[in-house]
Amino acid sequence: MTEFIEAVQTIPLIRYSLLAGIVSAFTFGTVGSFVVTRRISYIAAAIAHSMLGGIGAAFYFGRSYDIAWLTPMLGGLIAALLSAAIIGWVSLKASEREDTIISAIWAFGMAAGILFIHYTPGQKPNLESYIFGNILVTSGSDVTATFALGLLVLILVALFYHKLVAVCFDEEFARLRGINSGAYFLLILALTAISMVLMVRVAGIILSLALLILPAATASRFSRQLWVIILVSITLTLIYNTCGLAMSFQLNVPTGPFIVLCAAAVYGISFLIKRKRA
Repeated sequence: MTEFIEAVQTIPLIRYSLLAGIVSAFTFGTVGSFVVTRRISYIAAAIAHSMLGGIGAAFYFGRSYDIAWLTPMLGGLIAALLSAAIIGWVSLKASEREDTIISAIWAFGMAAGILFIHYTPGQKPNLESYIFGNILVTSGSDVTATFALGLLVLILVALFYHKLVAVCFDEEFARLRGINSGAYFLLILALTAISMVLMVRVAGIILSLALLILPAATASRFSRQLWVIILVSITLTLIYNTCGLAMSFQLNVPTGPFIVLCAAAVYGISFLIKRKRA
């Protein structure tokens, strides 16, 4: 552990990685609690995988037309929000089967991303860091973007907390009380999309869903109150990100997968503990 502390003090990449993990934990823990409570994990998975299309498009158009501001993170954010909007609209308005649209967006995003990367001029980007995650390549600008987007998510949650809770637990009751449940469902999807973008550096597209869901799922086994689930989920995510980074550094193993395995192990252990009744 002494080596890790010294690395944090002397190596900027390690320091940025730790900061990103700490900052993002508040977003992951909060939004993950809404996703678990609303039972839309399958939608979150489709949004996560569709991001590859946006990341690939950002690389392709950024290099082909020298667009410096078109970063992979921005491309992923646009793709995630677009996917969330399409899935939300289909769920609320269209007659098409929801699971069909989710599968189509999932497959299209992955396929489009791979093709964009294939035709990107110059040296091909390393997709592994985006698919499987590599928190150790986090930069100062990544930390700033993570903080800004995370702050936006937390502000929106604070402003609309009670309405979001009503939509998560009893959508029909919320509608009878005059709450536009469709709009707040779309807001939950948008918050999920932003969180997925923040998660790419930590766990990558493939593992991001686990890091969003597992802490909240563990917390929900011991409480039915959403604010308690959020607080416990944030705490668990903080522990996973910080301790996982430190231990993976000491053991010299990939950080993202190691963090997710720790989260999965704790979730598994939670089944051995008697569940608290509401």
